[in-house]
Amino acid sequence: MLTGAGVSAESGVPTFRDAQSGLWADFKPEDLATPRAFRRNPRLVWEWYAWRRKLVAGVNPNPAHLALAEMESLFPEFHLVTQNVDGLHQRAGSREVIELHGNITRVKCFDEDTVVSTWNETGDVPPKCTRCGGLLRPDVVWFEEALPEGAMERAGAASARCDVFLSIGTSTVVYPAASLPYEALRGGATVVEINPQPTPLSEQAHHAFPLAAGAIVPELLAEIKRLRGQSGAPAKANP
Repeated sequence: MLTGAGVSAESGVPTFRDAQSGLWADFKPEDLATPRAFRRNPRLVWEWYAWRRKLVAGVNPNPAHLALAEMESLFPEFHLVTQNVDGLHQRAGSREVIELHGNITRVKCFDEDTVVSTWNETGDVPPKCTRCGGLLRPDVVWFEEALPEGAMERAGAASARCDVFLSIGTSTVVYPAASLPYEALRGGATVVEINPQPTPLSEQAHHAFPLAAGAIVPELLAEIKRLRGQSGAPAKANP
């Protein structure tokens, strides 16, 4: 399955572009989320992401996150691919999460491109890597950068062989993630879309629910559990 910003928006996480408010209203995301922007003004970029991390830390997983985490335990093979960087799926209990765009709660070295868990609090903004002295940055995918190594390959392979594919809270216009439900369709999967607004996928999906994820995903979970209870045996599925 694929989740997008709409799922986290229900928890109160601003979408990437909606995050431009308050002190940041005069900036475009494209001016802050590129390697060039970081080289030009690393303090500005670090402080913007520190503000966004604070926003994420102040919200909780919503019913859709929680239902998806429980759904994972019902199938022998389950892959959750997300475009979100807030880590709310993991906080809800999801284990098999493929993060296409990284995770805002992690930090990595700009020079070595390796995740860093600790650093010396010297007052530097951004802080520096204790290994090489390079500047630290959020472990997210910026404009002009490639996706994490292997992430899209794993997501594509899971989509191509799945039986059921859920597209939840995503506009299905940002590539390469937007290609995943079409991979599932080509593989013969049943594709279900859950999104309040129609998307390019809507007419091709087998089922399209124009509803918020928090309203429909828990109901979908309840129906799956009811059917499993009636059958008495686990169904083969790989959302």
